[in-house]
Amino acid sequence: MAAAWQDVVRDAAAVREAAAVAVDAALLAGVLMRTGEQPNASDVVNYAPFTLLPSAVPRALFEQAYAVQQDFNLLVDAVSQNKEFLEQTLASTIKVDDFTARLFTIYKQVLEEGLAQTVFLGINRSDYMFDCGLQGAAALRQIEINTIAASFGGLTSRTADVHRLVLNVLGKSEEASQLLPNNPAKGLALGIAKAWELYGSQRAVVMFLVEDVQRNIFDQRCVENELWNRNIRVVRKRFRDVFEQGSLDASRRLYMDGQEVAVVYYREGYVPQVYDEQNWEARLLLERSRAVKCPDIATQLAGTKKVQQELSRPGTLEKLLPGHPEAIARIRATFAGLYSLDEGEEGDRIAATAIADPDRFVLKPQREGGGNNLYGEELREVLEKIKDSPERTSYILMDKIKPQPALNYLLRAHSPLQVSKCISELGIFGVYVRQGRELVLNQAAGHLLRTKAIEHADGGVAAGVAVLDTPFLV
Repeated sequence: MAAAWQDVVRDAAAVREAAAVAVDAALLAGVLMRTGEQPNASDVVNYAPFTLLPSAVPRALFEQAYAVQQDFNLLVDAVSQNKEFLEQTLASTIKVDDFTARLFTIYKQVLEEGLAQTVFLGINRSDYMFDCGLQGAAALRQIEINTIAASFGGLTSRTADVHRLVLNVLGKSEEASQLLPNNPAKGLALGIAKAWELYGSQRAVVMFLVEDVQRNIFDQRCVENELWNRNIRVVRKRFRDVFEQGSLDASRRLYMDGQEVAVVYYREGYVPQVYDEQNWEARLLLERSRAVKCPDIATQLAGTKKVQQELSRPGTLEKLLPGHPEAIARIRATFAGLYSLDEGEEGDRIAATAIADPDRFVLKPQREGGGNNLYGEELREVLEKIKDSPERTSYILMDKIKPQPALNYLLRAHSPLQVSKCISELGIFGVYVRQGRELVLNQAAGHLLRTKAIEHADGGVAAGVAVLDTPFLV
């Protein structure tokens, strides 16, 4: 924790007053979520959970995370175009992971038919923690890269203003002035707008593909409204709507209810539970279309944990990014230890090591959305059960990051105000657009800091564990 907050954390009266101001400021600023009881109604809303105080983040690591984002955009795009690499890397996973296998089947089918899509849009978020390890000097370590439905770019665009006000109320006006401006919603919309423009039809719409349950609608609306402000029409549809209303013409243009769709922006489709046979058919229809998918199915596969683990192998980055030695060095400097559990001697050895010392590792399945990883005794139990089974290849192992906890207050509706020991995770949003072989846009689009109490091993804001935060650079 930055020394600047130590006096505040111990002043109960000041904390109570600041928390009341903070909650009202969040509601005024639109840091909002629908309620669990009425997830599809906007007439009853509450503030999205957030920290009372901005959290200290080492300036050098923050700048490092920004500096490497364009490199990660390049890498994700390169992986998505490399059929041989995806086939080899996911060969063992698709034998045991039905969800990844089904995505891969669509991927192959679309390639065999020939891609109708010529413009490609990537919106990803690379997530990091600050590993203090044994030496105590913090290092930036990548947790994962999200290539589909990377959320909270909208709400985090509004959170810094709340923290700025809180610091002012607490008499920390100098510190308040040091909080960085941050507007990922604008950056994400810029990428979508560029893809829409290159698609080349003024009449065509952008389609947000959304969940049945839409608690986090205001986060999406921030991006959506940026597009409306550019006179780009937006429609919101679910998979079932695509199944019932979607069609392709002879040129494989996508139509929904008679409206041509230029861009499909997925905020859904990253977990197996949402897919029944109709939804898989809808996904295939979208992937076969000329519309710009964000992400297309190859880019979704590029974000799997198995790909992340394979990228850390010596020599892999050099094959994927020839002629980019500086980018490779920047990327590699962020990697944590990642280990394959494929069948064979190497996988046997890694599994045995993790069973013997489970607190050193995290066991990760090929899933997005938070709350899926296994730690400690649970990790040991699962590995003991599957160590001699091909099922273990549906997971990867990663070194467990050891960040330095700090004190903060986590503000949640209907929860008591109490100080917690917390750890934070920094995400950097990246946006790129490629037309044919030419990369026409590649940039970092803003940041997201999420913070949670140390007793929660896993889970993000949407999963109900972490809260929104703002970095205070130290």
